[in-house]
Amino acid sequence: MLGIYFSGTGNTKYCIERFLDYYDGSEPISIESPDVIEAIRKSQNIVLAYPVYYSDVPKIVRDFIYQNRAEFKNKEIFIICTMALFSGDGAGCGARLLKKYGANIVGGLHLKMPDCIGDVKLLKRPLEQNKQLVKNAEIKIANAVNALKQGKSTKDGLNILCRAAGLFGQRLWFYRQTKDYTSKLKINHHMCIGCRKCVALCPMSNLSISDQKAVSGNQCTMCYRCISHCPQKAITLLGKEVIEQCLIENYL
Repeated sequence: MLGIYFSGTGNTKYCIERFLDYYDGSEPISIESPDVIEAIRKSQNIVLAYPVYYSDVPKIVRDFIYQNRAEFKNKEIFIICTMALFSGDGAGCGARLLKKYGANIVGGLHLKMPDCIGDVKLLKRPLEQNKQLVKNAEIKIANAVNALKQGKSTKDGLNILCRAAGLFGQRLWFYRQTKDYTSKLKINHHMCIGCRKCVALCPMSNLSISDQKAVSGNQCTMCYRCISHCPQKAITLLGKEVIEQCLIENYL
C-alpha cells in the first residue's frame, strides 16, 4: 500500500507512519516530494493522510488532489485525518473530492492529536494529556489496520450524519478560513534573525528573506510548520505570540 500525506507539525506524518508500520512496513511519501506522482501511478491501493482545518481539507491538499485528479481515477483510497478537537467529516471532505475524480473510497479514520495552533492559549493542553492523545491514537490506528486487513474498514467521517456535524459544527462558519491561502502570517522583525529556517520549511515557498529578515507572501496554507520551528518564536498566524511550539517530537 502506498501512503501519501501532508503534515505541518508532524502529527499526520507520525500517524500514517504508524498505520503503515502495522499494515506492511512500507514508508509513506509526502505530497511535497517530486516522486509522489510517479508513486501514485504505480499504486492501486493508497492511504491518504492530512490534518483537518476547521472541519475541512487544507488548501494545499485540495489543490494537490485537483491538480493531479486524473491520477486518482479507479484508485482504492483509505483516508486518515488528524485533528485537535472536532472534525465531523474531515475524511468525508477529501472523499467527496476524490470520488468526483473517479476514486473508490474504502474507509476513513479520524485521529485526535495534540493541537498544532501554537499561538492561541485557549487551545493548549497539558503535556501529559497530549502524550496520552498520541498513545490513544496509536491504539486506534492498530485497530483500524486490523479491521482493514479483515475487510471491515473503519468509516469515520464518511456518512451523512458526519457531514452534517462537520458542516454545522465548523465549516459553515469558517469556510472562508480554508477556501483560499492566507496573507495573515505575521513576522516580528525585531525578533527575526534571518536564519532562513522558515524559508526552507515552507511547503508553499511563501517565505523569503529581504534585508536579512523573513517576509511572508499571501500563500500561507496555515500548517504552522514555520511557527513551530522558528528558533526565535518570531512568527504568528492566529494569535499574537507563540505559546507553544507544537512539534510531534514533544509528545512521544
